[in-house]
Amino acid sequence: MQQIITAVGPDHRGLADPIVHCVTELGGNIAEIQMFDHDDESVFSMLTRIDLAPERGSSLRDAMQAISRRTGLSIRTWSPSMVDRQPRLALCATYRQETPRAVLQAVQAGTIAAEAAVMISNRQACRGLAEEFGVPWVEIGDSQGRADDDRLIAVCDEHAIDYVVLARYMRILPPASVWKYAGGRIINLHHGLLPSFPGMRPYHDAYAARMLTYGATCHFIVPELDAGNQTIHQATFSVKPGTSRDDIIRQGQAENEPQCLVEGVRRVVAGEVQLHFNRVVPVRG
Repeated sequence: MQQIITAVGPDHRGLADPIVHCVTELGGNIAEIQMFDHDDESVFSMLTRIDLAPERGSSLRDAMQAISRRTGLSIRTWSPSMVDRQPRLALCATYRQETPRAVLQAVQAGTIAAEAAVMISNRQACRGLAEEFGVPWVEIGDSQGRADDDRLIAVCDEHAIDYVVLARYMRILPPASVWKYAGGRIINLHHGLLPSFPGMRPYHDAYAARMLTYGATCHFIVPELDAGNQTIHQATFSVKPGTSRDDIIRQGQAENEPQCLVEGVRRVVAGEVQLHFNRVVPVRG
C-alpha cells in the first residue's frame, strides 16, 4: 500500500535520518524523497512516498508520532489507497460560488465519489452555499480577508481531509502549508490556460492578446510556484470575433471553470491520476 509522509519544522541536522530508518525497519520501499531547506525561514520540509504492507500502517503512524515528539517536526502520514470509505474534501473559496457549487452538486450527484467534509474561506461570501448543502463552514480570514494559514491546515487535520480543493480561493498558500499536504493532495483551479496565461487576470491578458479561445486549468499545487507539469485537466471554449471581454468572462465563470474543476477533482478522487516527483502521471488499472 502506498503511504505518503510529510514533515515540516525547524531546520537542524539529522531530521531525515529517523524517518528513513523507520521506513526501512518496517520493510517499506522508498519510491520518492523530496527535501527542501527554507534557509531564510530556517524551515525544513520533506516528502517521502513509500510502499508498505497494509498491516504495517498503524505501526508507521505510531512511529511517526514518536519522531514528531522527539524532533519537533509536524509529521503527517496519508495513503491515497482508501478502503471502505470515500475521500474527504475541504472546499476553499473566497467570493465566487460557481465553482464550489459545481463541486458540491457533483458530490451530491455521485459524479465525484467523495464527501464534502468542510468548506473554508477567508471571506463570508460563500457561507450561504455551505449552509445550503449542509457542509460545515469555517472562516479563517480577518476583517481584511487575510487568511490564517495555520488555521486552514488545522481545520483540515480536524476534519481528516484527504484532498484540499481550491475552488477560486483567492489566496496563495505559503510553502510550509503546501508541504504539509504535499504529494498530490491540494487541487487548484486557475481561471486561464497554463502555462500561457498565469497570474491574477488571465481573461484580461488573453483578451489583450486577441485570443478567440479561452480556458481554465485544474492542477495540483506544489511548493514551488510555476513549477509546471502539474496539470490534471484543461477545458476551453471559443468565442466569435468581437465578443466583449465581459461576455467572455461571464461564460468562463459560469460554464467553463465549473466544468473544468469538477472533471479535475473527479479524476483525482477516482485514482486516475497521481503526482510523482511533481509531475502528473496516469495510474494504471
